[in-house]
Amino acid sequence: MSRFRQQDNLLGQSNNFLEVLEQISQIAPLNKPVLIIGERGTGKELVAARLHFLSKRWEQTYLKLNCAALNESLLESELFGYEAGAFTGASKRREGRFETAHNGTLFLDELANTSGMIQEKLLRVIEYGEFERVGGSRSVSVDVRLVAATNEDLPALAESGEFRADLLDRLAFDVITLPPLRERKDDIMMLAEHFAINMARELEMELFSGFTEKARRTLLDYHWSGNIRELKNVVERAVYRSNNPNLPVHQIVLDPFESTYRPKGRIKTQDRIASIVDQPQASTVVEPSKVDAPIINQPTEQIFEFPVNLKELSQHFEIDLINQALADSQFNQKKTAEKLGLTYHQLRGYLKKYNLLDQTNENLD
Repeated sequence: MSRFRQQDNLLGQSNNFLEVLEQISQIAPLNKPVLIIGERGTGKELVAARLHFLSKRWEQTYLKLNCAALNESLLESELFGYEAGAFTGASKRREGRFETAHNGTLFLDELANTSGMIQEKLLRVIEYGEFERVGGSRSVSVDVRLVAATNEDLPALAESGEFRADLLDRLAFDVITLPPLRERKDDIMMLAEHFAINMARELEMELFSGFTEKARRTLLDYHWSGNIRELKNVVERAVYRSNNPNLPVHQIVLDPFESTYRPKGRIKTQDRIASIVDQPQASTVVEPSKVDAPIINQPTEQIFEFPVNLKELSQHFEIDLINQALADSQFNQKKTAEKLGLTYHQLRGYLKKYNLLDQTNENLD
């Protein structure tokens, strides 16, 4: 059981958190799928691990996969494997996560980012315990407990047709909804002290002398939009900056980006490209009359001075194009996806990748 203890970092004493722990204990022994709902940083992955290690499968394989990290074709291959010759480069058969997790547990995070095709195959695995590898026709049978997590409103997505209602029904045998940290006031200082002690140990300090009253009040009054993950970062930063382990931590820096020298606003992609390649005349990259036009409409004969960072240039291009499409669609994500030739879930993946979700709305009409 030592393996479970290493994974079990769920700490808290507030009533709503203790209710969640009780719910986990009740559902863990059952061979039923579980859906975990919660804001970012609330500990969904820790809950999934606890479900596994409290189950009868605790000695078997526990695997996890972030569905937002892969596109549809890669995600399908990763989940279900592929046969030799299924696509270019597939020289031999490869087992997917479901086969590898046979008799164990598979945790799928960011489930709302999956496509309709992936959702259909997941539904079949849950209902019948079988699937076909990519490029194959023979059914593969597995016994895997599926635990899924999301920070999206899946019932609303199902109503709008963006998520399969039948898959939601199968997954929602029981739903564990994690309270955000701002609703767990009694747990904030317990967690803060836990993170502080661990950080002091990592820094090889002789002791951790606690927090001043001002520091405690700062931690308790903050909204914590990033929840436990944000609290951990803030506390660890405060401990390492404190310098003197014999004095309690008094300074809490909630926003590490706060500075009088912080750049304001966004730099246009055209200006950024000109800066990166250090061209003597920016007009050789972008014509002044076309500054507000998408880059795809610019002349193809752009002259660059090498070397350049292709990955960075590509990222800047994608961000700028997505922002223009969002503005042109009044920040309606469904319309934006159509303008960019993407599915809704593919667009959501880009928005999360580039931290653009805060400026969009959920109007899908």
